[in-house]
Amino acid sequence: MTMRKNILFSGILILAVISCSGQTQLQKKQADASKNLAEAYISQEDYTGALKELLKAEVLAPDDPHIHNDLGIVYMAKERLDLAVKHYEKAVQLNPSLTPARNNLGTAYLAMKDWDKAIEILKPLTENLLYATPHYPLTNLGWAYFNKKEYETAVQYYARAVKKEPTYVIAARGLGKT
Repeated sequence: MTMRKNILFSGILILAVISCSGQTQLQKKQADASKNLAEAYISQEDYTGALKELLKAEVLAPDDPHIHNDLGIVYMAKERLDLAVKHYEKAVQLNPSLTPARNNLGTAYLAMKDWDKAIEILKPLTENLLYATPHYPLTNLGWAYFNKKEYETAVQYYARAVKKEPTYVIAARGLGKT
């Protein structure tokens, strides 16, 4: 009789594990669907619609760094910089190599006028040879140093940004303004 109970218990345990695995995969798919819909809303500048979808996605996949990065984008657009920083930091904590989240975190600090914190976050991005869009953090560093009235350093970063991406108007404007 004990052997039958052990076999029955093992069978129930296996079924429970399998059903949880299926539920986790379903939750991941639902979270991805909500995230994708939110990103469509972001592209249309419907930040309230995006926020609704991202909050659903966050419940389903709380450890997805891309969801936290997108939440940061939405909170920045809604001028809730405190929440933007919180989610960008979470995204970076979950995936330290998610360079867009790092740049976005630096941008949030720029918006808060915390120039030194922005510089601390952005500088390492300029050394990352794998970062596909280095002109963004270079330009952001130019802006930070410009606001610190360190104009020579600002010019150096703006010039590097223009060299990397000659058609990036924001860097060219910063260079001309400095």
